[in-house]
Amino acid sequence: MFRTYKGRLALISVVAVGAAVALSGCSTGSPLSSGSSGTSSGDTLVVGSQDYYSNEIVAEIYAQALEAKGFTVQRDFRIGQREVYLPEIEQGKIDVFPEYTGDLLQALDPKAVSGSTDEVYAALQKAIPSNLRALDQAGASDGNTWTVTKAFADSYNLTDIASLTNVTEPIQVGGNSELATRPYGTTALEEKYGVKIAGFIPVEDGGGPLTVKALEDNQIQLTNIYTASPAWASGKLVALTDPDHLFFPSNVVPIVSKKVDDTAATVLNDISAKLSEKELVSLNDQSVNEQKSAAVLATAWLKHNGLG
Repeated sequence: MFRTYKGRLALISVVAVGAAVALSGCSTGSPLSSGSSGTSSGDTLVVGSQDYYSNEIVAEIYAQALEAKGFTVQRDFRIGQREVYLPEIEQGKIDVFPEYTGDLLQALDPKAVSGSTDEVYAALQKAIPSNLRALDQAGASDGNTWTVTKAFADSYNLTDIASLTNVTEPIQVGGNSELATRPYGTTALEEKYGVKIAGFIPVEDGGGPLTVKALEDNQIQLTNIYTASPAWASGKLVALTDPDHLFFPSNVVPIVSKKVDDTAATVLNDISAKLSEKELVSLNDQSVNEQKSAAVLATAWLKHNGLG
């Protein structure tokens, strides 16, 4: 077991505590703080985020940009995974949330089929509850992969997901607990491809440094590393190709309640228009490797893009 980083935290080991505390220090903004100005309707907009450093950075960008335009913002960050926060969004307790098109579509419609980025976005707009809106999707995506080390891939000639059947040793999968039950999770590997999974080890840091270390130390042999992770820069990891579209395109998209008026929507859409894949990777790299907080990163990004 490993210490939680994405989801509710639980103390497991001294080593994990040290690593996770360092990361939480670099990515936490100012939870429950609010701006001093009112929205056009006099209401406060609640901006939420997953308990995932990259998602919190985007949420902080949303929050600061809205505050700069005179909106009162309350931050409700690090509130767990989709199983926890989605009901709160649907109930109107959260007004602005950075989501991921494909992942959210699969959560709302388990029978949905994959397609192009635009097709998935269009399907999401139809699947979303009537009291919510999906605003413009960003160019940036943070999708899922099944990932192994380069050494492991070389040993078994692994190229795509189906080639995992080449592996003759027990495969331990590691990752966030919910990975085991996702539509693309371990059950899909077994049922769709016939991959034999020996076991699942929870590593609750959203594909972060703890997960990467477990993979490189061979404690696990297979995991989910997000496409915008700075871990790819090392060259030690291989994302298995996905010709069967097990994973859906997952572009960053603001999901908003009816309290978000046209002025606020324009603020968020302007962010989506500027947020590229390269910039999201850079933000994640600065968070993990330079230990910059979400608040600092958001301020600098907004200024650089003329949105602050």
